Amino acid sequence: MNSKSSTSYKSDFKLNKDIFYLNHAAVSPWPVSTRQAVEKFAQENCDTGSFNYPEWTKNETELRQKLANLINASDLNDIALVKNTSEGLSMVAFGLPWKSGDNVVIPADEFPSNRIVWEALQSKGVEVRQIKLFPDVDPENLIFQACDKHTQLISVSSVNYANGLRLNLEKIGEFCQQKDILFCIDAIQSIGAIKTDVEAIKADFVIADGHKWMLGPEGLALFYSRPEARDKLNLNEFGWHMIQNPYDFEQTEWQAAKSALRFECGSPNMLCAHALLASVNIILSYGMSHIESSVLENSRMMHDIILNSNNLDCVSADSRGQYAGIVSFKHASIPSHVLYEYLMSNNVMCANRASAVRFSPHFYTDEITIEKALLLADNAKTHI
Repeated sequence: MNSKSSTSYKSDFKLNKDIFYLNHAAVSPWPVSTRQAVEKFAQENCDTGSFNYPEWTKNETELRQKLANLINASDLNDIALVKNTSEGLSMVAFGLPWKSGDNVVIPADEFPSNRIVWEALQSKGVEVRQIKLFPDVDPENLIFQACDKHTQLISVSSVNYANGLRLNLEKIGEFCQQKDILFCIDAIQSIGAIKTDVEAIKADFVIADGHKWMLGPEGLALFYSRPEARDKLNLNEFGWHMIQNPYDFEQTEWQAAKSALRFECGSPNMLCAHALLASVNIILSYGMSHIESSVLENSRMMHDIILNSNNLDCVSADSRGQYAGIVSFKHASIPSHVLYEYLMSNNVMCANRASAVRFSPHFYTDEITIEKALLLADNAKTHI
């Protein structure tokens, strides 16, 4: 439920006014409440050490519940807190019982997190099929065409990190269910920006760091696993925390936790858990319907401004339903790395990805910031 309005932005976000922050697809700035949560946790540690550890564990449980709510998972026990997206993807890749001749289908031009873990399976005789999707009008069908009876898993980024292509996850999930293929999603570029419903998309595994669109710190990621899919994974990391009744330190007979806790082998990252909880609370307080609408409006505006420019050329998908918060572009006469350096020198926080400049404003980013940054890019030739 959206209980806040855009008038709250100025109190919830205190970005330096001299910075045009358009880089949420990389690392997001924190909301004020996240900074305050970290300060409070640090002060508490300084004053009383771990005296309040029982309360910390309640916060961690609350974080799991809030993350479950954010992605419409039916049970917080399906949520694990892992270090990052790569760790979660690796748990899937090296947990499944592969046979020589099996294959995995992934998009080409993926961020290395959703490529390297699968390529590392080639020593086991697993084929990795990388399919060029963009700019095809029906990218999902290209994925389906690459599958055969030996396809065990499809793994996609919900939104491509460079060109911003947003895939129809429900369509892919339906196909996977019909073909008895596991469905894995690197959702780092969508959770917190675009509504995510793991039930509707029939996902088996969904992984996303908290430091991008969820506005949290680096070092903690959401790892959702459907119970039936979770049971297919062999464990490769072991420790005191991943067993049933982990606080019974005297037990000599043990078994892995039935819940997603089995993927958390050691002590939790309590500092990041406090920070991410504060960030997720901000997202939920505005509501994903409001956030998604604002993110898409910002992207549509960027597409329109670039389309009307004589110097800029958009290299991102511009059809509704095929874009989220990322819009990338090139300049007609300036190499992208040079344009990127010029923009950064003028306090435009952006990225240089796949030989294009990438802008990724969030829901609270005002139109003036976006317009001024694109005007700088458009007129860059007169200053370089």
